[in-house]
Amino acid sequence: MSVPTITREYRTQGDGYQNLKLQSVALSKPKATEVTIKIHAVSLQFRDLLVSKGRYPQQKWDIVPCSDGAGEIIALGQDVKGWNVGDRVCPNFALDHIHGDVTKDIKFTGLGGHIDGVLREYINVPVHSLVRIPEHLSYEEGSTLPCAALTAYNACLGPVPLKGGDYVLVLGTGGVSMFGAQIALASGATVIVTSSSDEKLQVAKKLGVQHIINYKKNVKWDEEVLNITGGRGVDHIIEVGGPNTMLKCINAVRHAGWIHIIGFVSGGDNGIPVGAAVSKAIIFRGILIGSVKQFEDMNRLLTARQIHPVIDKVFPFEEAIDAYAYLESQKHVGKVVIKL
Repeated sequence: MSVPTITREYRTQGDGYQNLKLQSVALSKPKATEVTIKIHAVSLQFRDLLVSKGRYPQQKWDIVPCSDGAGEIIALGQDVKGWNVGDRVCPNFALDHIHGDVTKDIKFTGLGGHIDGVLREYINVPVHSLVRIPEHLSYEEGSTLPCAALTAYNACLGPVPLKGGDYVLVLGTGGVSMFGAQIALASGATVIVTSSSDEKLQVAKKLGVQHIINYKKNVKWDEEVLNITGGRGVDHIIEVGGPNTMLKCINAVRHAGWIHIIGFVSGGDNGIPVGAAVSKAIIFRGILIGSVKQFEDMNRLLTARQIHPVIDKVFPFEEAIDAYAYLESQKHVGKVVIKL
């Protein structure tokens, strides 16, 4: 594939996704240690809605949005080794998070929030940020991995990995939640999923999830979790709700269990009650995606278990605004993807 000199990209000024602007700009050649990627698919996150509305902490203004893209290498910088034109790849969410813990400097290399992201036809990225897409996955499926999948993997298999036989509670049926359920199941856990929709819960059931709870029909869903676990509580919680679900999660987790704090889609402004946290010796862990090394480890698991991401709907590039609207509607199960 020849390398073009012009590329199309979307930009946001933080004034709402309805005002995303599609424009043509010059495409530079890759630097010595960069590659040029032809983007084939982009998946959306809740974070992308925040950026589009100017609500993401310390975001860049006039930014190319979106962090999660998959594509093929079409050009190599002069010093790049170990990669070839035609390789199918994803850049990591934070370009400089290669291994180990995240740092402030690493955080500010996050695509689509602090630096220009992947909602464009072509992008130049440093070679150290690249991860190969598993062979059994399409570009659309590969585009769901850098944020949602890796966040779930980091939660389930981070510092204290879950064990076979552990109970894992997953809130919701969005991207991170569905990956959390799949990764926990693949690791031998018993999984409980909550949702307000019986239809969405049936999708989780088809993945092999053992227990489902409709939290609108059962407002004391935390008590149901305790019943399922014989009063002990779950070992790990994938907590995407935020303050409005935290108290019930504290009740549902076992003593010395893990609550992995990932999002705040349910809203609220209550803090973590210190007394309850201390009395149960609960471990709270904030998750900020993951490293290239963790991404590679995750892909080995996805390949070994032949796990396919749950994709709800795919939109063409020219209908990116419609894709954002569909994500905001929360009608989706799993991921919303834009195809280029």
